Amino acid sequence: MKEKRLIIKRSGYPSKGEIVIGTVKRVLDFGAFVSLDEYEGREGMVHISEVASGWIKDIREHVKKGQKVICKVLDVNPKRGHIDLSIKDVNERQRREKLQQWKNEMKAFKWLEIIGEKLNTDFKELEKIGKKLMKEYDSVYSAFEEAAFEGYEVLAPIVGEEFAKEMAEIARENIKPKRVKVRGYFELKSSASDGIERIKKALLEAKKALVNGVEMKLEYVGAPKYRIVVEADDYKTAENVLKKATENVLKAIKKLGGEGNFIREAA
Repeated sequence: MKEKRLIIKRSGYPSKGEIVIGTVKRVLDFGAFVSLDEYEGREGMVHISEVASGWIKDIREHVKKGQKVICKVLDVNPKRGHIDLSIKDVNERQRREKLQQWKNEMKAFKWLEIIGEKLNTDFKELEKIGKKLMKEYDSVYSAFEEAAFEGYEVLAPIVGEEFAKEMAEIARENIKPKRVKVRGYFELKSSASDGIERIKKALLEAKKALVNGVEMKLEYVGAPKYRIVVEADDYKTAENVLKKATENVLKAIKKLGGEGNFIREAA
């Protein structure tokens, strides 16, 4: 007998443009019907034209019953209960992010089960708790993240002090702080006979901006470009280090008789 697992689903309908995960239930010649894993009792339809780019001879070569698919919501009609979906409109980055989000949520449900066993809380009550957390934090995993970084006190008003303490303990054991990265590149030039050495010397000045808990990587892109990547626990720290590193390098190259500028890249 298959072990029952805690799965907490949302009520209502997804929003237009939302990226959702689902399971293919039926495949017909004109399209596929997909059960939305995150929504209670909701099913959407992927028309054959939205399965993949280009002409499709046989839809079954692209989707199969039981397959997990990441879709974009094209349209929602709650009155008719219709949800139009697209597989082809989801790019690779969105697909990876949604899969990771789903895996994280599955872990969070399992953690709720563990707490439930410890505190003798049944599935029905765990579902109520999970839905409260979803309403407040959008996902159960996000609530665990909040407990890991801010402490159990932030969750106590929602789930009670005892349950919140258990959540914080599991969260601290399993969730690592998210690191952020900021980046850009230098354009450095020197007409001196030892210009390459002078540029290297100027770039080394970037390291003097480092502080505890911050990592920095310098990469040669192709003359005259040199990329810098700063990684830290938060954007404020990363930005401050990047700013100081940039000032150090540009000041050094000028002092060494060269010239340079800095171009910021999107995060």
